[in-house]
Amino acid sequence: MDPMRARYGIPLGITAGVTALGAAGLGYAAGIEARSFRLRRVSVPVLPPGMHPLRVLHVSDIHLVCGQRKKERWLQSLAGLRPDFVINTGDNLSDTEAVPELLDALGPLLEYPGAYVFGSNDYYGPRLRNPARYLLEKASGRHGLNGNPPVTGAVHNPWEDIRDAFDAAGWVGLSNSRGRIKLGGGREVALTGLDDPHIKRDRYGEVAGGPESGADLSLAVVHAPYLRVLDAFAADGYPLILAGHTHGGQLCVPFYGALVTNCDLDTRRVKGLSAHEAGGNRSYLHVSAGCGTNRYTPVRFACPPEATLLTLTEAV
Repeated sequence: MDPMRARYGIPLGITAGVTALGAAGLGYAAGIEARSFRLRRVSVPVLPPGMHPLRVLHVSDIHLVCGQRKKERWLQSLAGLRPDFVINTGDNLSDTEAVPELLDALGPLLEYPGAYVFGSNDYYGPRLRNPARYLLEKASGRHGLNGNPPVTGAVHNPWEDIRDAFDAAGWVGLSNSRGRIKLGGGREVALTGLDDPHIKRDRYGEVAGGPESGADLSLAVVHAPYLRVLDAFAADGYPLILAGHTHGGQLCVPFYGALVTNCDLDTRRVKGLSAHEAGGNRSYLHVSAGCGTNRYTPVRFACPPEATLLTLTEAV
């Protein structure tokens, strides 16, 4: 006899119905929504007066696995948006063998100016773990990999190959460093970035000091939107912070939203455009829900995969 029926006296029809509903939901989450790629369009008023709007393509959390042809074609198609520049906020891999396919998928975008930071899944291969741990870690105040670097023996991803290809294309690496992107019309964007706070690789002291003078705009970039990082960027006066990591909650409740963020950011700001205040300053925060999943949890529900075209306009 079914254990649920034996313990709770649930009729066979109801038990079968719940089982079928669960199976259907899992099938939808893995087979349909996880591959239902979307483009969001968001306007952000952060430019100085008189500056022509800028179009920024924000991609994140690709988590590419070999053979994901639909995702690869969709990423290639994004070049047709003709952005002024691209920001990649990390977690490109979920397969140690997927670097060639990743670079093929991003190849058309590498023709545009861009910048990048890495996430933990660029450095380390994915590990099988119980998805329920994310809920337990939220309740206990811990996040992700317990907020610590991966244990000794973690699979090494060939992130150096990604770095070398991005650098060769002219993209600016921002792991605990600063850089600039030169655009047409003599415009220049200064960027400050951090390595992944999720595995405690961030070193804000190495880039502290706020926006640079002489640039038309300064932006902050990081993979995981931990509050210590957002506080530092906002207090230093960056008008816009770009991040990923959260997957938008990945498994969300319709008409309610995300249950977890996989960091200490509140669920209300798990994806999309919001605000962050610290040190008397207010910054815009854009968190991408990303376009992939860990290979061991290849499901999304009420949170389709995405990239975002941000149109930066004059501040009001």
